[in-house]
Amino acid sequence: MSRIFLTVLDAVGAGEAPDAADYGDTGANTLGHVIASQHPKLPNMARLGLARIPTTGYPDEVPVAGAYGRAVEKSKGKDTTSGHWEIAGVQVKEPFPTFPDGFPEEFIRRFEQAIGHKCIGNKPASGTVILEELGEAHLRDRTPIVYTSADSVFQIACHEEIFPVDQLYDFCRTAREMLQGELGVGRVIARPFVGKPGSFVRTGNRRDFSLPPCGRTLPDAVKEAGMASIGVGKIEDIFAHRGLTVSDHAAGNPACMDSLIRFMREDFNGLCFTNLVDTDSVYGHRNDPAGFAGSLEAFDRRLPEMLALMREGDLMIITADHGCDPCDVSTDHTREYIPILAWTPGMTAAADLGDRDTYADIAATCAEWLGLEERFGAKSFATELGFRGERR
Repeated sequence: MSRIFLTVLDAVGAGEAPDAADYGDTGANTLGHVIASQHPKLPNMARLGLARIPTTGYPDEVPVAGAYGRAVEKSKGKDTTSGHWEIAGVQVKEPFPTFPDGFPEEFIRRFEQAIGHKCIGNKPASGTVILEELGEAHLRDRTPIVYTSADSVFQIACHEEIFPVDQLYDFCRTAREMLQGELGVGRVIARPFVGKPGSFVRTGNRRDFSLPPCGRTLPDAVKEAGMASIGVGKIEDIFAHRGLTVSDHAAGNPACMDSLIRFMREDFNGLCFTNLVDTDSVYGHRNDPAGFAGSLEAFDRRLPEMLALMREGDLMIITADHGCDPCDVSTDHTREYIPILAWTPGMTAAADLGDRDTYADIAATCAEWLGLEERFGAKSFATELGFRGERR
């Protein structure tokens, strides 16, 4: 029996990608800038090789018994959807559309007719700023707030006392059905909030409504092979509920880490795919390097507990999906390498995985580890982790 625990630290990029200039992200380095400015204590990730990734700048002071490296994204984009899909083996060859001037008015009119409510907003905005700007009008006039960002998203914000979350989800499902083709954004996102003017707070009832993956993914392959394919956090949303046998839509890093550890205590054969979102949504987009560093430290403190639950034949991979440099002037995602840290029981020495040509090398590695034939057009690094044969 083999179990893989694949964990994405959302937005924890590892230095500007070779094509960062094409995305306006020259000089971005999420991990490097957070470490340099905040000096977080990450001893357990350091033991897996974090300090050996040169762009992180983390002090190389402890012995390393793990595999480490970076990967560059081949997909066009720098968002959650393209990043996770490529980690799972699917390359997005055409970028998802973005709407820097808001969505076409003709679409907004059709959407309003479909849901039976006028909408306000329809522009790129920070999620917290737009609540400060339009939240009071939303309460007064019962008008859903719609907005976008630099990413390919259509976001709908509603106060939970004005529109219950189930009704907000219905609005999002309607938008998802309508946003196809040239308007086919990667995600429609429900952004429920509570509170009063001057003190609005977004809740943990966020949901993402994604396009289905444009190819066969690692979770698809694992499920079709009759193995467990487990999603924790917003994984089910990112993959449009496809390829999973079990899902726990836990909200926030503490709950997601608790869920991951519960699955680590279980017997199964297959994949547990986890997203830890707080570094992105709570700290990266808020330009909060101190909070970002604290979130990394909180994960690092849980690592010994996770590693102690690993069994012979298990594999742990820790990575990211893009950057979101909180030390940058922008609040948007950044086009960066992603770090790769990998460990399996029995590893006693360091293994340098180098710079990988695609995030999909992770999918290829997981597939080989589980004895599957798929390589997703990528190169596995399973042999560098000591893998020597078939395993199912």
